[in-house]
Amino acid sequence: MRRTFTPSQPLREAKPSMWRMSSRRAAFALALIVCTMAHAQDYPSHPIRVIVPFSPGGAVDGPMRLIAQQMSKRLGQSVVVENRPGAGATIGSEAVAKAQADGYTLLLASQTNAISATLYPKLSFDPVEDFTPISLIGREPGVIVVHPSLPVNTLGELIAYVKARPGRVDYASSGNGSGQHLFAALLCSMTGMQMNHVPYRGSGQATADLLGAQVQVAIPGLSGMLGHIKTGKLRALAVTGAKRAPQLPDVPTVIEAGVPGYEAYVWMGLLAPRNTPSAIIDKLQREILAALATTDVQNYLATASIEAVGSTPAEFGAFFYSEKQQWARIIRETGAKVD
Repeated sequence: MRRTFTPSQPLREAKPSMWRMSSRRAAFALALIVCTMAHAQDYPSHPIRVIVPFSPGGAVDGPMRLIAQQMSKRLGQSVVVENRPGAGATIGSEAVAKAQADGYTLLLASQTNAISATLYPKLSFDPVEDFTPISLIGREPGVIVVHPSLPVNTLGELIAYVKARPGRVDYASSGNGSGQHLFAALLCSMTGMQMNHVPYRGSGQATADLLGAQVQVAIPGLSGMLGHIKTGKLRALAVTGAKRAPQLPDVPTVIEAGVPGYEAYVWMGLLAPRNTPSAIIDKLQREILAALATTDVQNYLATASIEAVGSTPAEFGAFFYSEKQQWARIIRETGAKVD
């Protein structure tokens, strides 16, 4: 005898069917998309903050302020630059990582953020994964400089000189784990040089001791060294970018000087908190490109030895991740630690 099951209540009332649950999910997703699109169309409806995790007047602070002025004109809302320095750029970066993902709190990142991902293993946020890339704004090459008392005129001669005196040549940096430290550590790793690292608390004292011959070598950003190079107080051996710097056309790149694959930049780029809507990211990226195209910004960047980039979010994301990987390897090799 065939048995049948008859529920005491209609099945639809006892438990929602799969199609009904799917419909609800679809309706929710559609509503979320519509809400996000509407929010992006109205964006920005109030001022935008750009957190710069460094002190005012630094290499990336000035360019961002000028770019923010240009963005304000086009967006019809103020783009306010706020400095939150400290702890290797992690204080300002954490504030943005934990902000609402609505496009109103942004971070001006640099190579320091990529370095921090490995240098500070116990952070309450991830300096790379907790952000959405907007655009790589610009980059400045470093320059390998030596005190004139050092009897070398080319990078090849420096490498030979150091290899003949392992651990007896000092190089300065603005601190353990800084870009200057790791630029030199990368060069040593790729050439087999053994130089002695002398970390300072900032670029000012490092440069002063280099000029005074207390240390012999450094790899700082290009713009701050041009005056010393042109007056003969320091000797430039190579620039760290992929191509020669217009300000020093006779100085070769590190690659041209015999170290294939070496590239290192002081760079700046704009990030938003993770999960910021793509429509807002795309709008901000377009505004960055428009700002970079203005004469005022172009002239400022050229004077500061900064190469304008203006990448897509995807390009910046790939670059940011590659920077993290490169500096993580060098930090592990050198055992670099924060001051």
